Amino acid sequence: MKLAVASLLFTSAAAFQAPTMTFSLKGFGKKAAAPKAAAPAPVTTGGSSPSADAWAASVESQALPFARAPATLDGTMLGDVGFDPLGFSTVPVGPWFLGNEGRIGELGNLAWYREAELIHGRIAQVAVVGFLAPGLFGTLPGNEWTGVNAYSNLNPLEAFSQVPGLAILQIFLFMSYLETKRINIIKEEGADYQPGDLRIGQGEGRWNPFGLEYSEEAYAEKQLQELKHCRLAMIGVFGLWAQAQASGVGVTEQIGKALIAPDYYAKAGYFLPEGI
Repeated sequence: MKLAVASLLFTSAAAFQAPTMTFSLKGFGKKAAAPKAAAPAPVTTGGSSPSADAWAASVESQALPFARAPATLDGTMLGDVGFDPLGFSTVPVGPWFLGNEGRIGELGNLAWYREAELIHGRIAQVAVVGFLAPGLFGTLPGNEWTGVNAYSNLNPLEAFSQVPGLAILQIFLFMSYLETKRINIIKEEGADYQPGDLRIGQGEGRWNPFGLEYSEEAYAEKQLQELKHCRLAMIGVFGLWAQAQASGVGVTEQIGKALIAPDYYAKAGYFLPEGI
């Protein structure tokens, strides 16, 4: 199971690793279609903030036709459909470990939001698998030291408090290693860093166990596919968590009960008026 989770992480990350691409961080994920007309430049007034300027030059939102999107979302970034009702994209951000340089440099603003979206989305994808896999494929065996039923609970929320502490520590150390590796890559590549890049996938000197070799158009499509999967997983895992919290049982157990035919289904005269 641990190898499966690790493979899913690496496979998900692979769709964003291609040094042969011509995307720069400033224009990361540009759509292959004809470029849209540039958004009107924000009207800058004395004492105004970047957020106020972005909303002053807002454009129509493709995702929410009844709403407006700030000028920071002009549709050129991959997956940008103008969805930012709370205006997060108008707030300058950047890597905390790069200080102000990260906020005002090449790695700031939308690129850093995209980095966060990808990382959170990949974790959510693994979490969805964690909710479903034990009920579909079985749980890990226990023993006298860990407890025979240490891994048998199909409700992930309850299972988290039942597994041995050393098992949780393994997960924590593995995730800490990945996070440290990601930070080091960002520091090494600087302005050339592409959001989500874990140095996995096609290209010389990169880990490419599946032999991926996409064209530029196919690669952009794979990027968009992963982005959509990330967004769907982040919504899905919240629903799985809420349902597990409310029901107290595993997801597969809930689905299984829903698929069982009711007793009256086999009675031929159930839907006919009584007495016929």
